Amino acid sequence: MSPSASAPPTALTVVAGPVEDRVRSLLDEEIRHWSAIDADLTEPLQALAEFILGGGKRLRPAFCHWAFIGAGGPPEDAAVIDAGAALELLHAFALIHDDVMDGSDTRRRAATIHTRFAAAHQEGSWNGEARRFGEGVAILIGDLAEVFADRLMVGAPSTAFEAWSQLKIEVNIGQYLDVLGAARGGTDLATSRRIAHYKSGKYTIERPLHIGAALVDRLQEFREQLSAYGSPLGEAFQLRDDILGAFGDEARTGKPVGDDLREGKPTPLLAIARAEASAQQRPLLDRVGAVDLSVDEISAIQQLLIDTGARQHIEDDIAALTTSAIEALDGIAFDHAAIAALRDLAHYVSDRDL
Repeated sequence: MSPSASAPPTALTVVAGPVEDRVRSLLDEEIRHWSAIDADLTEPLQALAEFILGGGKRLRPAFCHWAFIGAGGPPEDAAVIDAGAALELLHAFALIHDDVMDGSDTRRRAATIHTRFAAAHQEGSWNGEARRFGEGVAILIGDLAEVFADRLMVGAPSTAFEAWSQLKIEVNIGQYLDVLGAARGGTDLATSRRIAHYKSGKYTIERPLHIGAALVDRLQEFREQLSAYGSPLGEAFQLRDDILGAFGDEARTGKPVGDDLREGKPTPLLAIARAEASAQQRPLLDRVGAVDLSVDEISAIQQLLIDTGARQHIEDDIAALTTSAIEALDGIAFDHAAIAALRDLAHYVSDRDL
């Protein structure tokens, strides 16, 4: 039986504490250093610390950790904790920039970084445009997160740093395709799957696994099996994210209901719905991506996603991809505890409700 969708497995929570402590230590040091130079530098760094430490599942550090353990690494090794902290800092970079690109007002039931600083601009009656100030500050805070992440990885073995660099390239490539797809609208199924693969799947699971194995210099030995596990599971993760983006409960996800529908995210869910929609249904689908999409329209689109069979199609895909990932663990020469943890994580990422 898989772990509860709402309860993170031990395989996840055991990694979170040390990684959060490392992030906190690094950012506390940066805040002390830069605040002594100029008190105005406290707020952006504090905002970054609150953003990272105020929420998040710590999935990427967990996959990195269990590949490291499975490949023979000692659990308390500082290298894997640093890598996990780097992955969380890089994730913050990606989310902060993503919120700017999407124009999102909330993240984890709190104001996004750019809206927070735009509000400060308005309250202070400062010069210029509040929106541009908020977005500019958010971009800089995201950039700082990336720099701090690189600092934690600079001492890693060359194969681990190579996997790290490839991860960074892939997430940016995927993000560009995502932005382009939302602007063009009507992305086909093959393209929407490619976006999911690069923007989220490889970055969330496959590359963190590669980094973990590379930290003990065993990536070449395990690369094929780790990819056979990580690639389909990464796609299942993103497909679940797509369903949550269209149907998720705001109280659970921390984002407005139907947020992806307002943003016009080019998801496989929508691609299938467009392919299966009748002539009478297509005008409603054409409203996806409209900023003024009403609550009633979102409800109608959600029902359309069910009626066309798109939601069930994606649920079936998630189940098949998760099964494929778990089967790929058979025969891998990993520690038993690591294999059990990776199985639990597979069930969690595919079944989660937030």
